[in-house]
Amino acid sequence: MMINIVQDVRAFVVAAIDDLISQGVLPQGLDLARIAVEPPRDPAHGDLATNAAMVLAGAVKQNPMALAEQIAPAMMAREIETGDYCGHGLVVTPARPGFLNIRLAPEVWHAQLRAVLRAGTSFGDSRLGAGERVNVEYVSANPTGPMHVGHGRGAVVGDALSSLLAKAGFAVHREYYINDAGAQVDILARSLYLRYCEALGEDIGAIPEGLYPGEYLVETGRALAARDGGKWLDRPESEWLGPLRDFAIEEMMALIRDDLTALGVHHDLFASERRLVNEGAIDECLAALDRRGLIYTGVLEPPKGKTPEDWEPRPQTLFRATQFGDDVDRPLKKSDGSWTYFAADIAYHRDKFRRGFANLIDIWGADHGGYVKRMQAAIRAVTDGKAALDVKICQLINLFDKGAPVRMSKRAGTFVTLREVIDEVGKDVFRFIMLTRRNDQPLDFDFAKVTEQSKDNPVFYVQYAHARAASVMRHATEAFAPAELSDTALIDAPLDRLTDPAELALIRQLAQWPRLVEGAAEAHEPHRIAFYLQDVAAQFHMLWNKGRDEATLRFILASDPELTRARLALVRGVAIVVASGLAVIGVEPVEEM
Repeated sequence: MMINIVQDVRAFVVAAIDDLISQGVLPQGLDLARIAVEPPRDPAHGDLATNAAMVLAGAVKQNPMALAEQIAPAMMAREIETGDYCGHGLVVTPARPGFLNIRLAPEVWHAQLRAVLRAGTSFGDSRLGAGERVNVEYVSANPTGPMHVGHGRGAVVGDALSSLLAKAGFAVHREYYINDAGAQVDILARSLYLRYCEALGEDIGAIPEGLYPGEYLVETGRALAARDGGKWLDRPESEWLGPLRDFAIEEMMALIRDDLTALGVHHDLFASERRLVNEGAIDECLAALDRRGLIYTGVLEPPKGKTPEDWEPRPQTLFRATQFGDDVDRPLKKSDGSWTYFAADIAYHRDKFRRGFANLIDIWGADHGGYVKRMQAAIRAVTDGKAALDVKICQLINLFDKGAPVRMSKRAGTFVTLREVIDEVGKDVFRFIMLTRRNDQPLDFDFAKVTEQSKDNPVFYVQYAHARAASVMRHATEAFAPAELSDTALIDAPLDRLTDPAELALIRQLAQWPRLVEGAAEAHEPHRIAFYLQDVAAQFHMLWNKGRDEATLRFILASDPELTRARLALVRGVAIVVASGLAVIGVEPVEEM
């Protein structure tokens, strides 16, 4: 039997339908790809359910319920013949409007628990990706200051998604794109020059509008003054702009890397926009598009509704984005003749493709939502449709402290820095909370609530489940030798003694982990991991509380060591799956709380 019970049962359903086809009961050539198996919404209906009859009814020209009544005995007959699910332990019941509810013998679930103990935290590992290379670009914050909380959300989503894809069998490459060319880094250099003058005793007055006012540049200005002394004072901008820009970018990237390290985020490559510019990659890319007739000079029609920032009523150099699914063609040059950000981004994504990545995922901030279709169109154009881009937009975070909004930072001047939040609540809390909502939904983050020790705090609730499991195992050492409590030893525990509905429900929940990994990886939705872990924790805490009310359901029973060993196997199974899930989202499982 496979570790992925849902995949295993689906294969069994398909085999039973193949039996009906070979018997001439059903026609040849049926499309079985849409057959799905999943847990029913109501556990009272069974362990699993399949839509097989409903998706095949049209092709075989039968009523779904009538077809379900044919498939059910075919599954039962196959079970009797093969014994895949413990002989006569399989029960298949048709249910309106055409579902097939499947109930498996308890022994099947006991085998799943053994699979968890045997695999350890590698339980849930999948070959779904088959080693396919995936490029995940995330954070990519402009090197103009420390990261803010919004960057942190993108960092966590991208990092967790990368780990999820790796667990599902993809070869993942984690990338950060440094926007170190263009106007914003020139503004950074001018802002630094003021702080440099200030460090040398000059009176700079108020920071002019349009420059970066953050206190973080005070330290950078002092560092520059310490390195260069008064070298740049009273020099024209043309002499100091380049050197100060290089110094500022290096310092800001060091700041950003330090913040990423504090969050437990790493990248395989920091790609430089300036490198693309200096190597002529942007010119080359756009020339290639021009040769294909995909660039022209034209005047865009005035847009309906809100006017986008890149629309101007003048002749412009335009990319034929509409040929590749976008709503309008897009400008490639600014009025001063320099390339737009879009032009540089096209060249950058083409560079990813030329490095061997056809499967591209970008994690962007909320202000980039209108940028998605043009970028996807550009990638279709520069790769001849051989590459695909999925963009995950991370919506805004609303910061609160005991219900009161928090918006300002002493250090950054205009926003709360990521580091301030990490220092306040810790990286594990921040990472977990960032995944308690879908990335495309706004997220409320209250400093007081995310650190309180209560069941209303999801990160505490899940961490406490792992700590509680560890506590049970520590207490068990009073009655058992350490060797008897190893995962290898617990595999041989009499798991058939686990018969309570709550125990079996918890095992079924643990057995869903491989299916959850594959589904979340396919959908590029790492938040499903946090949701699932909360469900596992809820089931485990419920069983614990049930043991408090009914002494016979306690995990450790001095009067029955064999039943105790079986329940300890279940406790270890919980700890393993929780640790496996927390590893994906980059949170440490704790042993004590």
